[in-house]
Amino acid sequence: MNQQRPNIVFIMSDDHAAHAMSCYGSKINETPNIDRIANEGMRFDNCFCTNSICAPSRAAILTGKYNHECGVRTLDEPFDARQQSLPKIFQENGYQTAMIGKWHLGHGGISDPQGFDYWNVFVNQGFYHQPKMIEMGEEKVFQGYATDLVTDFSMDWLDNRDTDKPFLLFCHHKAPHRPWEPDEKHAHMYEDVHIPEPETFNDDYANRSEAAKAAKMRMSDLRPKDLKEDIPEGLTPEEENSWRYQRYIKDYLRCVASVDDNVGRLLDYLDEQGLTDSTIIVYTSDQGFFLGDHGWFDKRFMYEESLRMPFVIRYPQAIKAGSVSEDMILNVDFAPTFLTYAGIDVPADMQGVNFQTLLEGKTPDHWRDSMYYRYWMHCDHEHNVHSHYGIRTHTHKLIYYYGEAYGLAGSQDIPTAPEWELFDLENDPYEMKNVYGEPEYEETFQKLKAELEQLQRELGDEPVHSIAGA
Repeated sequence: MNQQRPNIVFIMSDDHAAHAMSCYGSKINETPNIDRIANEGMRFDNCFCTNSICAPSRAAILTGKYNHECGVRTLDEPFDARQQSLPKIFQENGYQTAMIGKWHLGHGGISDPQGFDYWNVFVNQGFYHQPKMIEMGEEKVFQGYATDLVTDFSMDWLDNRDTDKPFLLFCHHKAPHRPWEPDEKHAHMYEDVHIPEPETFNDDYANRSEAAKAAKMRMSDLRPKDLKEDIPEGLTPEEENSWRYQRYIKDYLRCVASVDDNVGRLLDYLDEQGLTDSTIIVYTSDQGFFLGDHGWFDKRFMYEESLRMPFVIRYPQAIKAGSVSEDMILNVDFAPTFLTYAGIDVPADMQGVNFQTLLEGKTPDHWRDSMYYRYWMHCDHEHNVHSHYGIRTHTHKLIYYYGEAYGLAGSQDIPTAPEWELFDLENDPYEMKNVYGEPEYEETFQKLKAELEQLQRELGDEPVHSIAGA
């Protein structure tokens, strides 16, 4: 095989927000090994998901298609792995492929991983300790901590690969997904440290949608098994909120610390094996996450902390060390970009766009300046987030809560009143003031609404009902 084709190591965690990474300026965390990828490659400051929830984002990444095209719109819609996907195309073009860790797209029958020479994936969400995994169709229990095991198995596979072929490795961590169970090494980090609360921690949603008020993602919604100890007696409501935040965020960051350590192990392995120069390595997460922002945990909303994905990438042969891009990329863009670097034609029906030129430090003419988002899982039983879609540009965001389930799995048939939110991101980066309906923003609203409708037409996503008269 042509050894000039790069190897690709695609590391993806679950729910790791960009603002919990020091290379993104985190005020609460240090991630030296993930930072190493950014420092030796490129950091994207405007990488966004098209649906901020685990399975739909993973399906979009695998296929290069939006959720209405790849068939996974909610957590409860299984992925049909018989369809065209990134690993299948790589495998057909001479790459050796592996999927290790979190799959979370269903399993059994049509949902088992396809296109991989080797796969070993967690059952459903997976457990942090002694996890059940399905290795090439056989369920097993492995002794150890999930984050360490994913890295161990990844390096074992690399040790035993066919060295005459380039490889594509998906190394996908469960962490730092709820219920945030750290390993023994990191269990006592931050014990005597007060983690600062975000500026929007005490958001009262006064000038926002009813959807924001209705969501069940506040500190008071954390479960006893998330907190792992009894709430102290005698706390005021405000004190209890702060106590809950400290319990939540410290365990979250402890789980991140293990991910970062294991990224370092994999980077060191590539160095030791002489693979660094010939390998594209990526670190990302399937979406963002609220770290007490707006008083919340979880994701789902089109607000910044949930919408934004971390994305750092290193390839010494082609990407300038320490570079940063402000251009807008999406999760559907990953597949066509990886294919392009491998010298493989991008299928015409992939909706994502190859961003190799951005990685070379050049922005093509007419590169996207807006993106389309849709969250389908209306009033899910646990978090009660209303279905919505919207558009984000570099300066504004328009969100339409259409508030209907339309029979989708995982949604509840509880119609809610349609409503709009419009944010001026330049003057209100934390999205605290909805300016929809203010006269000075009417022209902006009409322009964004027209562009939203145009994006829906281009992408083939039918709005649930016309917004033309809204």
